[in-house]
Amino acid sequence: MREIETKYRVADLDTLLVALQAAGVELGDPVFQDDQAYAPAGWRPETGKVGHTFARLRSLDGGMHVFTTKTPLANPMECAEYETTVADREQMHGAVLAMGFEPNVRIVKHRRTGRAGRVEVCVDLVEGVGAFLELELVVSDDRDGLTAQAELDAWARGLGVELERTTDTYDILVRAAAV
Repeated sequence: MREIETKYRVADLDTLLVALQAAGVELGDPVFQDDQAYAPAGWRPETGKVGHTFARLRSLDGGMHVFTTKTPLANPMECAEYETTVADREQMHGAVLAMGFEPNVRIVKHRRTGRAGRVEVCVDLVEGVGAFLELELVVSDDRDGLTAQAELDAWARGLGVELERTTDTYDILVRAAAV
């Protein structure tokens, strides 16, 4: 599967929530997510992400853990993605280290999700970074990622709220905020 997304820093969260409701997006309750991001051994942000595989180990409310790999394709917001639940976070952490990944950054957020057709709409409050809108489209076809991102961006702009688009992933944003 490929995940194609766009991400926006949100200036006024309340205004965004009203606009999403007006657009017919019903958001669920906030879910706590504790993510440990991993990078290939020796990788540095200045290297860029395209063509490198990254891993994430996420713990959710209720004790569920999800392991994900993402390989950015045309840009960091278009990735080949594999994901599965895991029973034991600590054992999976050890396995990820044994595979040659290095812990990169911890990302803690509260996420509310909804849908706009085939698009997953995420409103994230990321500790130390702020509020974000993320639009995600999961596809199994060969559609052009940049064209799909332009369509997602047009939808976001159609909400009529102040949004600042970013091409940085949360690991980059959290790392930059910590400096």
